[in-house]
Amino acid sequence: MCYGGQRLPSKDDLTDPTRRTRTLPPANENAVVVENLRDRLAETEARLERARAREAELSRQLEEMKRYVCVMEILECYLKRRYREQQVRTLAVPLSLEGVVFCKTQEIWGFLTYAVL
Repeated sequence: MCYGGQRLPSKDDLTDPTRRTRTLPPANENAVVVENLRDRLAETEARLERARAREAELSRQLEEMKRYVCVMEILECYLKRRYREQQVRTLAVPLSLEGVVFCKTQEIWGFLTYAVL
């Protein structure tokens, strides 16, 4: 974690008798320790608040992406259906044209045979 430009004192730093300054009376030293703990608690609460805000933003983005994916799936199904329908129509056109040509050929053949007779 980032604590700015300074390192926060550890538990050992606060309780190690060799690191204590001899000029501070014990009551004042306890007040410094309490103040340090309050500062650390405030920093922790601020980090927690930022983490919760980030979590809320990511949750909102996730829901937005889920809606987007849902819309894309609907579009994909629609386009696949339209493609299949177009394929069916495309395959049906040559068959229907073939039938028309056959009918017209029969009509002409019938007309020619009638005219010759």
